[in-house]
Amino acid sequence: MFVKLFFIWARKGILIVALVTAFMTLLSFSWEAIEPQPTVDSLDVMSNHLAIIQSMIKTDSLRLAAVHRIIRLIDTYNPKMDPKSKLEIANTIYEMSLKYSNLDVDLICATITHESAFTWRRDVVSPAGAMGLMQIMPHTGYLLSKQEGIPWTDAEQVLFDPVVNIKLGCRYLSFLIEHYHLDGGLAAYNGGERRAARWLASGRNDEVLFEETREYVPAVLKLYDTYRN
Repeated sequence: MFVKLFFIWARKGILIVALVTAFMTLLSFSWEAIEPQPTVDSLDVMSNHLAIIQSMIKTDSLRLAAVHRIIRLIDTYNPKMDPKSKLEIANTIYEMSLKYSNLDVDLICATITHESAFTWRRDVVSPAGAMGLMQIMPHTGYLLSKQEGIPWTDAEQVLFDPVVNIKLGCRYLSFLIEHYHLDGGLAAYNGGERRAARWLASGRNDEVLFEETREYVPAVLKLYDTYRN
């Protein structure tokens, strides 16, 4: 029995030695393959990799700067917001500024500041029933959630979620600005598309707008200029 076991282990030992030898041989070939001095092609590859790394560092720096700026802005209006929510909101705003070419961080922040009545509270509700940071009406929110692929449970659960609210609000605002330009898009966001279209067709005659919208558009644009500068 002992002799049988000995031969079994001996065969295993031979196999292990053979495998190790093969591995060392392959490794030696690999080192020989990479020993020569870098060629022009390899230098080009290294240069491309360096450019990618530099681009990634720059992108991360831009994100960090934007997120930090948004968090400072939130602290101005709602310093009691928990740090996790601040970070989630800031990251979402930055991501929406990348997703929609006609929106930027400052415009989104200006809209949220005015829409939330300078509170940046996730649960703010207007007298008309608009809800959340970007003040979305429940029916509009329901339609936008379908477009965005976000499950609709009930208005409070969806629209009081600040990340979801910002995603829906930015989708809607981007659509309106695309069709009615910046000031017309803001007018449509506040007073409806029909009223904004009539306003633009009239040569921006403010008499066409609701009184609230007349004040809303310049107020958001003023905040936008302030945040940009």
